[in-house]
Amino acid sequence: MSANIDNVMQGFEAKNPGQTEFLQAVREVVESVNIAIEKNKKYQDAKILERMVEPERVLMFRVPWLDDDGNFQINRGYRIEMNSAIGPYKGGLRFHPSVNMSILKFLAFEQVLKNSLTTLPMGGGKGGSDFNPKGKSNNEVMKFCQSFMTELCRHIGPNTDVPAGDIGVGGREIGFLFGQYKRIRNEFTGVLTGKGRNWGGSLIRTEATGYGVVYFAAEMLKANGQTFEGKKCLISGSGNVAQYTVEKLLDLKGTPLTVSDSGGYIFDEAGIDRNKLQFIMDLKNNRRGRISEYAEKFSSAVYTPADKTAEFNPLWNHPADCAFPCATQNEINGKDAQNLLDNKIALVCEGANMPTTADGAEKFIESKILYGPSKAANAGGVAVSGLEMSQNSLRYSWTREEVDSRLHTIMKDIHKSCMEAAETYGKKGNYVDGANIAGFIKVADSMLDQGLV
Repeated sequence: MSANIDNVMQGFEAKNPGQTEFLQAVREVVESVNIAIEKNKKYQDAKILERMVEPERVLMFRVPWLDDDGNFQINRGYRIEMNSAIGPYKGGLRFHPSVNMSILKFLAFEQVLKNSLTTLPMGGGKGGSDFNPKGKSNNEVMKFCQSFMTELCRHIGPNTDVPAGDIGVGGREIGFLFGQYKRIRNEFTGVLTGKGRNWGGSLIRTEATGYGVVYFAAEMLKANGQTFEGKKCLISGSGNVAQYTVEKLLDLKGTPLTVSDSGGYIFDEAGIDRNKLQFIMDLKNNRRGRISEYAEKFSSAVYTPADKTAEFNPLWNHPADCAFPCATQNEINGKDAQNLLDNKIALVCEGANMPTTADGAEKFIESKILYGPSKAANAGGVAVSGLEMSQNSLRYSWTREEVDSRLHTIMKDIHKSCMEAAETYGKKGNYVDGANIAGFIKVADSMLDQGLV
């Protein structure tokens, strides 16, 4: 990096000590967009980079609630409103014990560039709480969500900030949050996305991230004269993203081999077909069971328990053609990346947010495999959230086919933008640099147009 950018990063790191995930996300982007900043003095003069890495607003608040035993419980709530240069803040809410300021700032920063790539008018934000909905009754989840929204409602709105779901926040939680917002504000408006189909939600929203990841990967393969037919695929996770990644891979004649949860993973040598996928969906969405039950049901599968002391994840150490990390951030480290490359992986496409560590990503880029970074590849979820906002504004609902077609077109456009930006700045074939540069330039130019705000 240039001396100027290096000075910016030193100041940024000094202002955000200990925020590992946020520092990692920003450094990765800065290393990509450095070339665009150096070629455009206007970005340096206006200190666009320094302004872009600083959230416009950070909210932190207490969330008190009463459990089923009558005990007082206290959690911490957050909302990071990162950048609104191209539209209202847009990004999910995450309810998970790991939630902290660093993780949410990293997610919000990534969201700014991701939303920029969708071509839709959305800024970037993220929020959530260290509350864990697992093991809680519906009544306890409702009480927590109502308390959380009682504070959050004063900071959001359809033209200000439109949250959505993320890890730990599904249709149930969105319903409770929306109900409390409507109760307090006395208005029925598109303030949240991921809503129920009967009260303002969009078709394909649940499937959108997983479908979008596969659509993006298909475009990468198509640009190289290939398709998914006959390709063996490794998938991590077993939530919505993983489930619908598997479903769309089956549509395109790919062969999914793995899924996982926090307890371990299954490897099914015969492949996960539609019947097996339905079992996974029922297991995870209805019975909320563990993925180990899959191996008990299907003799072709082998279950491997997670070993948190291991230096690598054996899920990524099987011969395959494509890999789709769809679980959580930093799940593929340098050793995992090397294992994938040693097993002749040809494509890695990220369904989770920043699932590959910096050293892992460096290995993928240096090897010149097809590598789709999360901010481009998993933008399908927020893209359909944007389409849900449009439908809410129109008081109209599009058909499943219309939404899916629009999603497919958006993912094609994102792929094209990444390719063109990479080639323009001498990084042909590098989707990481292409995604970062394309997303950055749109936001940076918008910030210049709006003056020093």
